[in-house]
Amino acid sequence: MRFQTTPAFDTDFKRLKPEHQRAFRDVVKNGFAPACDAFALNPPGGWPASLRVKSMRGAPGIYEMTWSFASPDGRATFELVTIDGVLYCRWRRVGDHGVYRNP
Repeated sequence: MRFQTTPAFDTDFKRLKPEHQRAFRDVVKNGFAPACDAFALNPPGGWPASLRVKSMRGAPGIYEMTWSFASPDGRATFELVTIDGVLYCRWRRVGDHGVYRNP
């Protein structure tokens, strides 16, 4: 799985404290990226429950993921897109529950 980011994600990410940026990267590297690869091979297999990935209501094709339950209340939104036959995870927003207002 390849990854892309939107300008909104990039802005959000820069606003995170450095330790929260590291926490997000760790979750992506150690949990989310392998889960994306597994999902690409077997979509009906779903996502690991620990990531709490689900479709966003009112935003077709956009998913939400919880990367932290403690401080910070870490949330991210993403979509899966195909570019030139390659599946990408496009990160849209990252932060707290506020990212859900404009996913």
